[in-house]
Amino acid sequence: MTDDNYFAPKGGLPPQSQLISGRAVFTNAYAVIPKGVMSDIVTSYLPFWEKTRLWVLARPLSGFAETFSQYIMEVSPGGGSKNPETDKNAQGILFVVKGEMDLKLDGSTHEMTPGGYAYIPPQSDWSVLNNSDENLVFHWIRKSYQPVDGINAPSAFVTNEKDVAPITMPDTDGKWSTTRFVDPADIAHDCHVNIVTLQPGALIPFAETHVMEHGLYVLEGKAVYHLNQDWVEVEAGDFMWLRAFCPQACYAGGPEPFRYLLYKDVNRHMKLSV
Repeated sequence: MTDDNYFAPKGGLPPQSQLISGRAVFTNAYAVIPKGVMSDIVTSYLPFWEKTRLWVLARPLSGFAETFSQYIMEVSPGGGSKNPETDKNAQGILFVVKGEMDLKLDGSTHEMTPGGYAYIPPQSDWSVLNNSDENLVFHWIRKSYQPVDGINAPSAFVTNEKDVAPITMPDTDGKWSTTRFVDPADIAHDCHVNIVTLQPGALIPFAETHVMEHGLYVLEGKAVYHLNQDWVEVEAGDFMWLRAFCPQACYAGGPEPFRYLLYKDVNRHMKLSV
């Protein structure tokens, strides 16, 4: 993996000669949003963001994502925001896939490059600026923080993937690893955003079925994913949403590692009422 191997959408519009049929799937158990549908005509805009557009990959919706939203933000040179988050209860995770970001967070400025990762607690004072001469592209995952009496909210931090050692999954001979930006034992966090890496030919060897909701953005490579009772092919630039308890497994294929940015909700009691 190099700093330039994270896939970023390019926008544009397919030609009139292209077939309409594609790989997009939307079910009650999972959804697949392939990279080919991230065109100019499906972008959105946000208050207080200048020279910025975004692709919305997931949002709270009955029968779809329930705990989080996920955006791919594209910030043109000179663009950004001094008031990026309008929901004071929202925490954020940023992951840079292209370009350079000046992140000002609680009075400190951080220069973030591809692989850069930031955790932003609720009520934080932060801003984003693209001071470079190329587009900045980053993922922005948002979740309403679930406070617990007697437990302090997590602190902000900024790092880069290259500075975090992957943890090899047991009994996989190094073929399956996870880059964890937060200690799983840190109960203050109510969600994790990690990077999972499967070497070519590696697999998740059983159909995982668990309570965590997932958002998966493929950063690199390709695989065949088992979702519920279906097999789907996915590649760099595709996004998958998996509902809680949706069976999931995969085979990594192709000549390069299969890597994805993974969201999951953790460390909290199950809500007993809506």
